[in-house]
Amino acid sequence: MNAIPSGAVARERLGTTADEPNPDKSSDAAWIVLEAANDLGDHATVEACRRVIDANLNGTLASEADLHIVLDYFR
Repeated sequence: MNAIPSGAVARERLGTTADEPNPDKSSDAAWIVLEAANDLGDHATVEACRRVIDANLNGTLASEADLHIVLDYFR
């Protein structure tokens, strides 16, 4: 059985807080959320995760809205 971290535990494990998104850590979080959202069929969140990951790979900043979706997903 896969254990999915949630809430404060997930942010602590990823080293991020909702107030201070870090591009590297937000990408790590986006991959975790992408897997969960894919499993749940949450297409809007999948797209937000992809935008965050793409922004990180391109060296640009992801939008605040997408970061909030990713970082607050397990709340």
